This record gives sequence, structure tokens and C-alpha cells, in this order.
Amino acid sequence: MSLLTDTGYEMVAGYFRVLSDPLRLKLLNTLQAGERTVAQLMAATGGNQANVSKHLRVLLDAGLVVRRKAGTNAWYGIGDPAVHALCEIVCARQEAFLRSRAGLLREELPPDAG
Repeated sequence: MSLLTDTGYEMVAGYFRVLSDPLRLKLLNTLQAGERTVAQLMAATGGNQANVSKHLRVLLDAGLVVRRKAGTNAWYGIGDPAVHALCEIVCARQEAFLRSRAGLLREELPPDAG
């Protein structure tokens, strides 16, 4: 890891805070397939208009998504493709962790428990 100043570490922590919300992760995952409107993102994530718009603003301010206007619609897309690689690493690690935990739990069950 590179040596950062305290300000640099704060910026990195801020980036991770942006990624710490499940709806934001759902939005980024949905946008991986291509640009979407707010209505399409609402349908894909189950979020309401106010909530989806609020989280898109956070992602936009962080540079993780971009927005373009086309007529009356605003289209959102991925602004930083590296976010997908980061999410893949974290998701794969979390899946491995959960699988190992499930394996440990199975070993702890008595033989007649199932």
C-alpha cells in the first residue's frame, strides 16, 4: 500500500463509505450492464424515486457514475470502471468467508442434526 497523508487516507475512507450502502451497490451492479434511467434503476433495485435519486447523487459526486441528458430523461452510467473490479474482489472474498463459516457450522452440528 502506498504511503498517504492523513488527507489521502480520509479520501480513501470516503470512497469506501460511498460503497458502504447496499442500494448503491445494487445501482452500480445494475449499471454494469449499461446506461439506465432513474425509472429503470427503480424497477431493477426496488428503490423508490427519492431514494434512488439520492443515492445516484452520492455516486455522481464521488465520480463513480456519470449522467447525460437525453430529452426529458437523465441516463446514468458507470463513471469509474475500476469500481467493478473492486466490488468483484470484495464479493468473492465475502463469498469465500461465508462458505468457510458455513463449513465450520456444519462440522459443529452433531451427526444426527441433519
